[in-house]
Amino acid sequence: MLLGYVFSKVIKAGSLTMIDHRGATRHFGEPAGPDTVVIRLTKPSTAWRIALNPKLAVGEAYMDGELVLEKGTIYDFLALVVRNLGVHGRLPLSGLQRIFERTMRLWYQFNPESTARRRVQHHYDLDGRLYDLFLDTDKQYSCAYFPTPDTTLEQAQLAKKRHIAAKLNLQPGMRVLEIGCGWGGLALYLAETCGVHVTGITLSQEQLAIAQRRAQERGLSEQVTFELVDYRKMDGQFDRIVSVGMFEHVGVPHYREYFDGIRRLLKDDGVALVHSIGRSDGPGTTPAFIRKYIFPGGYIPALSEVMPVIEQSQLWVTDMEILRLHYAETLWHWRARFMAQWDKARALYDERFCRMWEFYLAASEIAFRLWGQMVFQVQLTKQLDTLPITRDYMHETELALAGREKPQRFAKTA
Repeated sequence: MLLGYVFSKVIKAGSLTMIDHRGATRHFGEPAGPDTVVIRLTKPSTAWRIALNPKLAVGEAYMDGELVLEKGTIYDFLALVVRNLGVHGRLPLSGLQRIFERTMRLWYQFNPESTARRRVQHHYDLDGRLYDLFLDTDKQYSCAYFPTPDTTLEQAQLAKKRHIAAKLNLQPGMRVLEIGCGWGGLALYLAETCGVHVTGITLSQEQLAIAQRRAQERGLSEQVTFELVDYRKMDGQFDRIVSVGMFEHVGVPHYREYFDGIRRLLKDDGVALVHSIGRSDGPGTTPAFIRKYIFPGGYIPALSEVMPVIEQSQLWVTDMEILRLHYAETLWHWRARFMAQWDKARALYDERFCRMWEFYLAASEIAFRLWGQMVFQVQLTKQLDTLPITRDYMHETELALAGREKPQRFAKTA
C-alpha cells in the first residue's frame, strides 16, 4: 500500500502496472497501452524498502531479482519515474532520508590519500576484460564528443581527445601532466599527435599495468610515462595539465587542495584543462546506490561549488564549455554494447553483477538525458595573457590535428 501511494502521487504521464508478491495488480498513470511498463515484486518487504529509500532499494531490488521487469526494461521504468518527477522533483516519503544524506554528504566525500586509493581500486581494478565489453577500442571511460548524430562511439571518443588537445594549445616538446590517466589513451594520443611528453598518474594498479604495456607496444615508453601516485604527492612543473573524469572522485572537502595542486604544478605560462561531470541544479548528494556499489566517495559537483574554489586558488578561468547531451549518447552506446555482451560479463562475474552494471549504466544515462546532469570543461591559466584572446585557435587546431592523427590501436586485455 505504501509503494502504491508513492506511485499514485508520482506517475501522471505514461503508464505503470505493478504486480505485488501475491499477484495482486495495480495500475498507475494513463490507461494501459502498448508502452505500459510492468514490474513485479517478488518479496513482501521489497515494496516497503523501495517506498522508504528508493535511491538505494530500487537498484538493490533489481540486482537481487526482487524487482522484475515483466514488460519494458529497467531503463524504461527509471525513465518513466524521472520524466514524471522532473529535474527538481522529489519522491514522497523521502524527506527524512534526504535530510540524512545532506547531513552526511561531506563525510561521504572525505577522500584522504589512503581512502582515495582504496575507493578508486574498488571500481577501476575490476577485471579489465569487463571494460573491453562496452568501451570503445581505445578504452576511453569518459564522455565522448559527438559532432553529428551519426558519429560512432569510436569516432566520438577520438573527437573528444582532439577537442581537449586543441584547448590545451600544445606545442611539440612540452611537458604534460595527466591527473587520472585511465588506461592511457589520451596520453598516448597527445604524445603521438602533438609531439609532447606526458606523465600520466593513476591510483589503479589495473589501469597502470595496461597503460604501461600500451606505451611499450607503441614505442612511446620514452615519451609517455605512467605512475601510481596521488596528485597530492606529485612534484615538478608542467607546461600543461589535463584531468578528464577524475575530478568527480576528489570530493568537496578537497577542492581547494586539488586546485592549489594544479597551481603548484603548473608553470607560470601553463594551461590546465579540467573535464568533469556536473550538476545543473546546485549542490546535492550522490545517490546511495552509486555511492555503495559503483563509486564510493564519488560526487558530481555543481559549478557553484567549483568556481569559488578556483577563484581562491588564484587561477584564471579562460574558457568554459558545457557539453549537454554528449554523455547521454555515450552511455547509450555503452549500455547497448554491454547488453549485447551480457553472457561474457556473466562469465566474468555473475548474473547479479550484470544487473548491477545494467542499472548503473541505465540510471547514469537517464541522469544526463532527463535529470539535469552535464559535463563541463574549464580551461585555467595562471596569467591573463597566456592564450589567444579569441577561440579561433581551438577550431583551427582541431582541423590540423585531424589531419595528423594516426589510426587508433588497442591491444585487448588478455
